[in-house]
Amino acid sequence: MGLNGAGSARRICAALLLCWISWPAAASAQTNFSTQAQPLGSPLTTLIGFGDQYMGGDKLYDARITVLEIVRGEPAWSAIHAASPANQPPKPGCEYLLARVRFEFSARTVPEDDAYTVDPSQFSAMSSLGQPYPPAALAKLPKPPLRATLRPGGSAEGWVVFLAPRGDHTPLMLFTQDVGSDFHQGGGALFRLYGGSEPAHRTKVR
Repeated sequence: MGLNGAGSARRICAALLLCWISWPAAASAQTNFSTQAQPLGSPLTTLIGFGDQYMGGDKLYDARITVLEIVRGEPAWSAIHAASPANQPPKPGCEYLLARVRFEFSARTVPEDDAYTVDPSQFSAMSSLGQPYPPAALAKLPKPPLRATLRPGGSAEGWVVFLAPRGDHTPLMLFTQDVGSDFHQGGGALFRLYGGSEPAHRTKVR
């Protein structure tokens, strides 16, 4: 299930998901989404459905997502520049943030005949108060990027790049699935892009 032609649907889905997450606190303009976001190193399972949910034809799968490591500031920029000299430095007042993410795909039902394509564009950054941040426009991503087509039981691990204000020390990551439709279940797929503990092992960014 690729990404071509699904950009608009994905943006609509992200907006609807964000509204759904914030609905209980809609009266408050200062909702802190950090309390709803998964901590660094802690996996979150969200539901992915293929098929027509209204016709009872859903085939259900789980995506188990873990943010393993965060690199930001000058180390992140060094890795991005090393990936390609064509990559531009961040805008004034902003800095790059790299997240090493593990994505595991498994089936809940049979037949297990669907594959899922995970791509960095399915992840976006936002502030803890819900302000979305623009995507990082790069000529080439650091290796390995989080990009793979997975069959049930498969997994992938790689880097996702974000752009965030230097003064935001508690940014969040939102995952929005893409199966070529607007169907999304599984609650708020939010993750903290910060944490107080070191990763179990640090991966060299290429």
